[in-house]
Amino acid sequence: MPFNKVLIANRGEIAVRIMKTCRRLGVRTVAVYSDADRGAHHVRYADEAVLIGPAESRESYLSVEKILNAAHFSGAEAIHPGYGFLSENPELARSCKDAGLVFIGPTAETIDAMGSKSEAKRLMAAAGVPTVPGYHGAQQSDALLEEEASKLGFPIIIKPSAGGGGKGMRIVHRADAFKTALDGSRREAKSAFGDTQILIEKFVERPRHIEFQVFGDAHGNIVHLFERECSLQRRYQKIIEEAPSPFVDDELARRMGDAAVAAARAVDYINAGTVEFIVGADRQFYFMEMNTRLQVEHPVTEMTTGIDLVEWQLRIAAGDPLPLSQAQIKRCGHAIEARVYAEDPRQAFLPSTGTVRKFSHPRGGSGLRMDAAVSSGDAVSIHYDPMIAKLIVCAPDRPRAIADLRAALANTAIFGVKTNLDFLLQITKDEAFLAGNADTGYVDRHQDELATSGDGPAELALLGAACGALERRITARRASTRLRTHRSPWQQGDGWQANSQGRYRLAFIDEGGERHVVSIQGSLPTFVAEIDEQEKRRIAITAYARGQNIILEADGQTHVLKVTQSESSFLVNYPGPTGPERALLERAPLYPVAASDVADDAHPGSPMPGRVVALHVEQGDNVQQGQPLLVLEGMKMEYTLNARTSGIIAQVHCAVGELVEAEVPLVDIDTAGGE
Repeated sequence: MPFNKVLIANRGEIAVRIMKTCRRLGVRTVAVYSDADRGAHHVRYADEAVLIGPAESRESYLSVEKILNAAHFSGAEAIHPGYGFLSENPELARSCKDAGLVFIGPTAETIDAMGSKSEAKRLMAAAGVPTVPGYHGAQQSDALLEEEASKLGFPIIIKPSAGGGGKGMRIVHRADAFKTALDGSRREAKSAFGDTQILIEKFVERPRHIEFQVFGDAHGNIVHLFERECSLQRRYQKIIEEAPSPFVDDELARRMGDAAVAAARAVDYINAGTVEFIVGADRQFYFMEMNTRLQVEHPVTEMTTGIDLVEWQLRIAAGDPLPLSQAQIKRCGHAIEARVYAEDPRQAFLPSTGTVRKFSHPRGGSGLRMDAAVSSGDAVSIHYDPMIAKLIVCAPDRPRAIADLRAALANTAIFGVKTNLDFLLQITKDEAFLAGNADTGYVDRHQDELATSGDGPAELALLGAACGALERRITARRASTRLRTHRSPWQQGDGWQANSQGRYRLAFIDEGGERHVVSIQGSLPTFVAEIDEQEKRRIAITAYARGQNIILEADGQTHVLKVTQSESSFLVNYPGPTGPERALLERAPLYPVAASDVADDAHPGSPMPGRVVALHVEQGDNVQQGQPLLVLEGMKMEYTLNARTSGIIAQVHCAVGELVEAEVPLVDIDTAGGE
């Protein structure tokens, strides 16, 4: 390998993933990190690490100057940008060349051409690649854009010309909603990409998102590595990807593959890239954009082709030709990737921050892979994207892959932050997903039902959590007994009563906020349980080991459960009618305390921490219920705080640019004044 040392200008799971290939090839790695990422997973995994600035991305991971300084300081010969941050920034590619460093990616000229969606559409049309009808011009006045949208006919989609990842995209179904959507798109584009230019396209109803992995080398060779299905999205962000696509047949795959190679050849593409298409129900496909970098979902291509895409990137950047020709590239099996986000699907996918107390997941094998940004003890910060891991499975066929993914999700536990693990598990049981019929809007249309995992945890889940709590109590009692020289039955804390069996009452709260009480008579390994004052059940535990399977016999029927615990949290994996189920339960005080109303209707606060990017009201304004009060940005998303009651603004407790905490009152509304 020509490189001795490579700097990874990124963070999180992609930085670690690149380091793994470098380590296998004998290449030393340099991590960069911000103040917020001191001691982060990617910093610990690297051979060296360089501090590049404050938590704010603009002052650290988005600073070309600081990245170059870190490379020179560490003696790195090349820079791998990963994805996100500076990965599609032509300035970094150009500056690397000027500084005598190798940029592991395409040329600055290619990034420039594909970075502008408008220019990319023009080039693709000239190359004969089908494009969606729309306006991609330089004139950007509100009136002209609204006129162009009317010409196309609603629904239309607004997209920032720069960037990707769904940032700033808005679907507009009516003319009277256009102006508000345009303002929001521009504001988000300015924040994410520093560019407010947008384009307008006709919105394809119920589309599929199909992309092709492409590679080019400096010797004029270009190939594709087949397609990936990326239609399962929420708010334009992919959550589940797979290869091959269950929608694309051989003939369509051939035509789209030829178009992807033509698109790459039109810009003399070098290194890894992705050509993204939108495909209608009529199987007509249109060029959407080209991402001039590695994609988040690249593992499904790796697992079905057996090719390490990062190794190809490194070798091509070093001047080597493509290792394989198009005819030599084969694939087999079916791979699916699920993105694990620190977010709450029950609260409109609001990001969640905090410390990961415990991260437990099945260990990787030939068909299972976990690419993680965090490990136990790591912090999830407000400053960066909420994706914290990717779980990837590969099996001989799609049904087996879905079953393996379902089992892996059910056996993954993350304590300390809210996650979308249960949401992902529900998707793997959804009929549209199982049939391969989900389009890009499916998740948003069915969000409520997918975010609800039924009527609360099954009795088996509560019994499993009770077993975990009892075992924890026994372990603590034994430890306490070993420390005492004088033993007294009155100090055992085991519920013992004279002339009676011990009794416990254990309270748990499920993810929906419901409270459940399990009354226990007896102790491990045999006891009688009563759940929420329902029928008593005789329980016998024939095998129990902390963190391992429980063999539980309830009223003569045997079940195998797995309980993973962290402090007062319990994840119970138990058998269900359609495959494994999971329930996350928090041990609660037996007698509930009064709920705090720090942020109530008259004193609304944000459900997530963030930075105030827009204020729509000031003291003295009259507001109506549902009216926007302010807009916050955090973890790469925007949240609009609306008035939950009518009245007069008595006081505003924040300013534009200010960082605010979750559930802290931001505005005072005098409800009497609105009468």
